[in-house]
Amino acid sequence: MKAFRAKGSFRSGKKDQEFNVDLVAKNKEDAMERVMSNFGSKHRVTRRFVRVDEIKQIDPSNSDAPVVVAYFGESGTPLNSSPASEEE
Repeated sequence: MKAFRAKGSFRSGKKDQEFNVDLVAKNKEDAMERVMSNFGSKHRVTRRFVRVDEIKQIDPSNSDAPVVVAYFGESGTPLNSSPASEEE
């Protein structure tokens, strides 16, 4: 998983509202899906009214978003990256 920053706007009433969102996703396509899903569920905006101008991969240590900090921690390395050990 990687950290991404999405920039764009969505329709809010009669005006467009700009947004910057940091999120964790597998790739750019997954990040786009998560942005669309997020605005649909939280703001009741249909996908045709969400315009994403840019999605770029970022260094996780540069983000203050709770979801990125929870996944990567303060150091920027994934907290759950170690393989699960088997119990004998």
